[in-house]
Amino acid sequence: MPPPAPSPRTGLSRALSKLGYCSRSKAAELIRMGKVTVNRVVRKSPEFPVVLGRDIIVMDDVSINQAQRLYVVLNKPRGLVTSASDELGRDTVFSCFEGARLPHLSAVGRLDKASEGLLLFTNDNAWADGITNPDKHLDKTYHVQIGGMVDAALLARLKRGIDDEEEHLSAKDVKVLRTGEKNTWLEFVLDEGRNRHIRRLLEAFEIEVLRLVRVAIGPLVLGQLQKGQWRELGKKEVAALRV
Repeated sequence: MPPPAPSPRTGLSRALSKLGYCSRSKAAELIRMGKVTVNRVVRKSPEFPVVLGRDIIVMDDVSINQAQRLYVVLNKPRGLVTSASDELGRDTVFSCFEGARLPHLSAVGRLDKASEGLLLFTNDNAWADGITNPDKHLDKTYHVQIGGMVDAALLARLKRGIDDEEEHLSAKDVKVLRTGEKNTWLEFVLDEGRNRHIRRLLEAFEIEVLRLVRVAIGPLVLGQLQKGQWRELGKKEVAALRV
């Protein structure tokens, strides 16, 4: 029998991020300060190779190998950028967690500044990768208010899609939710997510987007969660999104 494959190694700063302790840049800073030991030896190189699950990593005398996994859903308000910090000084989604004393979390995917709705956060990278992996084709549902009316022919064209910037943009499904005198609410279902996917698709047909709200990811729905509010996911909800 061939010998077992060696366990994969990763840089120490990346390992701290994957364990959910802090961001990779913050980890590198702490490592250079001599605050991290690996197997009881201080290591000051952020790229020092470790094997997760085997090597014992300690920060200020506290083991962080078993960082608590946390899964959070936020109703993102319009006007916030999906990043931990912004070089332009704009408010970010992490302002919604101020004072909550949460561990380091990363957004699962993103919503652009003008978009609203369901946004997930976690320190479980494997779980997050399953949700964002385009090969998994996990449905994401959006309610989109547009200027003007639509007909069956346009809905069919949106599902067929367009080619834009060497990418094919289409909707898995799209239907009319309700109409007003001058605007329409549509429900889009995507099973892949390109950058500004729905906005670019509608722009190709010269359709103005007034509001864009993500209301579901797979079986998880936004429900009655108010704008700017967040909650932890239950075990069944986490398991339902483990794809």
